[in-house]
Amino acid sequence: MRRLRENFEEQIEQIQVDVTRLASFVTEMLANAMRALGEQNTALADRVIIDDDVADELDLHIEQQCMRLLALQQPMAKDLRVIGTALKVIADLERVGDYSVDIAKSAKILADEPYFKALIDIPRMGEITISMTRMAARAFVQQDLDLVREVIEQDDEVDRLWSHLLDEVVDYMRDDPNVVLQGTHLLLVARYLERCADHVVNVAERVAYMETGRFEDLASSHQSKTAPETEGGTVPPEGAGPA
Repeated sequence: MRRLRENFEEQIEQIQVDVTRLASFVTEMLANAMRALGEQNTALADRVIIDDDVADELDLHIEQQCMRLLALQQPMAKDLRVIGTALKVIADLERVGDYSVDIAKSAKILADEPYFKALIDIPRMGEITISMTRMAARAFVQQDLDLVREVIEQDDEVDRLWSHLLDEVVDYMRDDPNVVLQGTHLLLVARYLERCADHVVNVAERVAYMETGRFEDLASSHQSKTAPETEGGTVPPEGAGPA
């Protein structure tokens, strides 16, 4: 019996390791997508698009491992919450990978001409979202509620930047119709980053649930949102936005 329990704990630890691998991989995808955008590097954008298949395979592998533990081990209480949280977390991390691909596709479209203004706030949104993703993965493995709170706080800054960019780029597009196409894609990129941050908040909220046994909408953005997200990969902007 003791050996069975030790084996079970080893499998739980392996799931945590694999979740961390997935988080690291999609974080690298997002970082590369942002580099491709800033450098107008189509080869790097193509790499991000190809890497999505690897992220999907790792997501599926972790899901299968979780389902196997649920079927064969019949975990109770905290162990059950860990496995259930892992299943939710990988779904959100996989969406970060999907949005990274969307950013890479926009980067390819935007690679042919100079930007009508310097990219400042969009890269900042990317830096914060990347930091949030790494922090949320550490929170999951270390079961650290302080890291959860830091993720939630950083999401507020991403939302602030998105709101600012929305107004700024709309003004540019209104004043100069020639920038409408580029402005639209920059708005999409900013919107993808805002959605990535929301998925990372989902991860943090699930970690809090894993630790406390209570699920709460911790982020102010989650408390105010009512419209469900479509699962298409491309989410239209809810107005206009950034650079």
